[in-house]
Amino acid sequence: MTMKPSSNIWIRRQQCPCGDWKCYVKYEGDDQTSVSSQLIKNETTSTSSSSEAVFMPYVGQIFKTDEDAFEYYSNFARKNGFSIRKARSTESQNLGIYRRDFVCYRSGFNQPRKKANVEHPRDRKSVRCGCDAKLYLTKEIVNGVTQWYISQFSNVHNHELLEDDQVRLLPAYRKIQEADQERILLLSKAGFPVNRIVKVLELEKGVQPGQLPFIEKDVRNFVRTCKKSVQENDALLTEKRENDTLELLEACKAMAERDADFVYDYTADENSKVENISWSYADSVRAYTVFGDVVTFDTTYRSITYGLLLGVWFGIDNHGKPVFLGCALLQDESLNSFAWALQTFLRFMRGRCPQTVLTDIDSSLRDAIARELPDTKHVICSWHVHSKLSSWFTPSLGSQYEEFKAEFDMLCHLEGIEEFEHQWNHLVARFGLASDKHIALLFSYRTSWPLSYIRSYFLARSMTAEFYQSLDEFFKRILSGQTCLQLFFEQVGFAADLRNRSKEALQYMHTKTCLPIEENARSILTPYAFNALQHEIVLSMQYATTELANGSYLVRHYKKMEGEYLVIWISQDEQIHCSCKEFEHSGILCRHCLRVLTVKNYFEIPEKYILFRWRLESSLVALEDQNGQCNSDEYAQVFHSLAATLLTESLFTKERFNHVHRELSRLLEHVRNMPVSNEFASNMAANNISES
Repeated sequence: MTMKPSSNIWIRRQQCPCGDWKCYVKYEGDDQTSVSSQLIKNETTSTSSSSEAVFMPYVGQIFKTDEDAFEYYSNFARKNGFSIRKARSTESQNLGIYRRDFVCYRSGFNQPRKKANVEHPRDRKSVRCGCDAKLYLTKEIVNGVTQWYISQFSNVHNHELLEDDQVRLLPAYRKIQEADQERILLLSKAGFPVNRIVKVLELEKGVQPGQLPFIEKDVRNFVRTCKKSVQENDALLTEKRENDTLELLEACKAMAERDADFVYDYTADENSKVENISWSYADSVRAYTVFGDVVTFDTTYRSITYGLLLGVWFGIDNHGKPVFLGCALLQDESLNSFAWALQTFLRFMRGRCPQTVLTDIDSSLRDAIARELPDTKHVICSWHVHSKLSSWFTPSLGSQYEEFKAEFDMLCHLEGIEEFEHQWNHLVARFGLASDKHIALLFSYRTSWPLSYIRSYFLARSMTAEFYQSLDEFFKRILSGQTCLQLFFEQVGFAADLRNRSKEALQYMHTKTCLPIEENARSILTPYAFNALQHEIVLSMQYATTELANGSYLVRHYKKMEGEYLVIWISQDEQIHCSCKEFEHSGILCRHCLRVLTVKNYFEIPEKYILFRWRLESSLVALEDQNGQCNSDEYAQVFHSLAATLLTESLFTKERFNHVHRELSRLLEHVRNMPVSNEFASNMAANNISES
């Protein structure tokens, strides 16, 4: 397969983290990044289209293009036991090519060739026998529209037509799809002989020997042809990579001159050629001071043109959105490369280590984190684990895979370590996976991905599906088939600039209970954090509490749908801790703690349990005051509540009443003189009309 050095395409890393080069990962739901999966899809589409009913061509049949006609005739020929080829074409000055002749592959006779000056020349027998089967096309222009019609057609053959199992072996139908080309080249580089490559492909595709859409001879010819082109492309790519990385470095230097807060670093080999390069921005460093407690280091993409590994650092802001922190391009996936990326990132962020770092499964990256960030908790993102399950276990489990996946999902959410390990052993035994290398790999990483092991690690809700989708959208914006690294650098800079982030709407948040705790939280937290806390507040109403002798509480669901939770309450300094460890995990108080606070007659959540990272005041971008988004019911609810409180307080004394009346009169006059936007006025008018 010839690689095109003019296009720099980014794909998900496909090498399996188990370390076996023969084992590749297909990501579940990966619909836009995997080149090989897209090629397979194209192959399937073309196969399905060719299986549609094709009737015998006839004189006068019209096609939009000559290629459409050729494809139609080719499909007809395959179904009838022969193949076709393009013969002569006729051209004129006015119409260009106006006639195409397609003939049977056995049409005409071979012209005698001069024999080479060799001792034993090969005397190949020709397949051509003068067959007269043909289809001639003529171009015409009707009402300014070009079309092609069949002017002559004959389906009379002077040779036997082939059966289905024979016609597929004709050269015209023996094609190696691009996905198979990649696999053949990989196996060939690993030293597999051609006959073994064919057997491996047969096993992988689950077909009987000899049933591939190509034969051993085609594989041998393909490998021979590619050896020279691969060597040429390697030289071209090496030169292009050196030029592009040098341009990227110059772009970083130019940015540093324009912006003193822009930071970058790189490494070079003994020939002074750029190996690794990393950079970050002033906005990213500022964001890290607030949201650097939990970071995601995404290394799931690489350049198939240059082989560079892309590593991007993200945080999660107080609105649940990813915030760009830094970027690195690494020459390989070695321990040293990852260690350099970690060291550089910490230097950019002024030496402050995150509490938790989330990554993909990678042994070198894990070792680098353990060495460079010894006090940081390392978590493997659950979506990376689940994305690999299908390609790992579908071949061995077959129809049992869906049942296995359902039980695996349940196992991931178990809270107790002992229960997890017991259920794990049961799962392995039930599906006969004791000797499976991927099961062994997952178990060796068990301290980093199941909930039972990481429930006390602070993750700030960065393993939700919404956050993962946001990361995916970020990569779609910056990895849209970039042609050079400098353009990629510009795309990253635009996406990282906080000025280009959409302002978060300061939306009105409804309360769902009468608890003062909810009202208090609504005025402090962002809508994202408040929705998470509100969900816990609503559910807390379904729990009963039993006070223990030491002042702690047992909290249990009224339907006994789950086990008891121990909530430890220390009244001296208002400390509250739950055995579910939700606050330690997300920074949001759990329903069990909230239930105890309600029982203790707390009207506000203690200050220490409303983290600064979830507050409105910690927003990186100014909040947008959306005048027109609240309807009249919401405004009425706010003002009625405020007016009722004001009335109650003002009726205690005549002095209070006079003061309130005087101030309200001034306020009313001031509001009347304020300008009103047309959009807001029309929205309010529309709401009032609909209510009446």
